[in-house]
Amino acid sequence: MPKATKKAAQADDILQEAAPMTGIEAGTEEGEQQHAAGAAAGAEQAGTKPKFAPLSSYEQNGKRIEFRRVPVPQHRMTPLKNNWLALYKPVTENLKLDMRMNLKTRKVEIKTTPATPDSGNLQRAADFIHAYILGFEVQDAIALLRLDDLYIECFEVKDVKTLRGEHMARCIGRMSGKNGKTKFTVENATRTRIVLADTRIHILGSFQNIRAARDSICALIMGSPAGKVYSKLHSVTTRLSQSY
Repeated sequence: MPKATKKAAQADDILQEAAPMTGIEAGTEEGEQQHAAGAAAGAEQAGTKPKFAPLSSYEQNGKRIEFRRVPVPQHRMTPLKNNWLALYKPVTENLKLDMRMNLKTRKVEIKTTPATPDSGNLQRAADFIHAYILGFEVQDAIALLRLDDLYIECFEVKDVKTLRGEHMARCIGRMSGKNGKTKFTVENATRTRIVLADTRIHILGSFQNIRAARDSICALIMGSPAGKVYSKLHSVTTRLSQSY
């Protein structure tokens, strides 16, 4: 078979370019038009985005059940039993969680359900139960479920000043006041709630309010008279009211 020369190959290319369009090639042009029309229809269909139902918190967590366990000391078992329904209803009805009391381990167990709307409800419920166990009233602790910027701060008298014997008793008396007057004054002035549990102090409120209440209590622990603390509270409350 003879070899094709370069000149013959160039001549064949020229003939193919000069030749008229065949019927097969004309058919390909119609196919291109049909393809363009199909692409336009597909673009129109692609413009309508599919609609999916939003995922629930249970599905977002991979359909996992999460737990929280809050230990209960012995001296808080009786108050917990007496106010169990007041604690149980907000957690189960409003937050859509399951809650039970494990008498063997003395812990309140809370877990999520498929109906829980938000995974953060579990931690809020645990904070609510923990606040009641620390000594806060149910009406005060339930504010943790309704508001987001509330916190609990705990510290001891010895963290501020080391006191023993009668000095410790006088310090607790200064913080409480006659019939709790001093404690109530600090609470109302700083918009907080305070629990005096022996030598431990628990404060419930917002960040700024907790700071103002803590400064007042620390001044009482250091030995400042109640009148001096009241005068300082007056200036603090005016500043806090302006911030609101």
